[in-house]
Amino acid sequence: MSRPPSSTSDVLLYFLALFLPPVPVFLKRGCGADFLINICLSILGWIPGVLHAWYIISQTERNAARAATRY
Repeated sequence: MSRPPSSTSDVLLYFLALFLPPVPVFLKRGCGADFLINICLSILGWIPGVLHAWYIISQTERNAARAATRY
């Protein structure tokens, strides 16, 4: 049985995204396209990097919740 996503860890990731946006993206998705996109957005400006990190955290949370309710 899969565990639902931990809201405490997600809150910490949202908070960490304020200071270092690529780190939560790396923790959620690994070293892939989303991580590289977030690095580029963070270089272009802090706010786009933060918004993208928050989007990735929320998408991963939603996908995990959908998968948990499927079974």
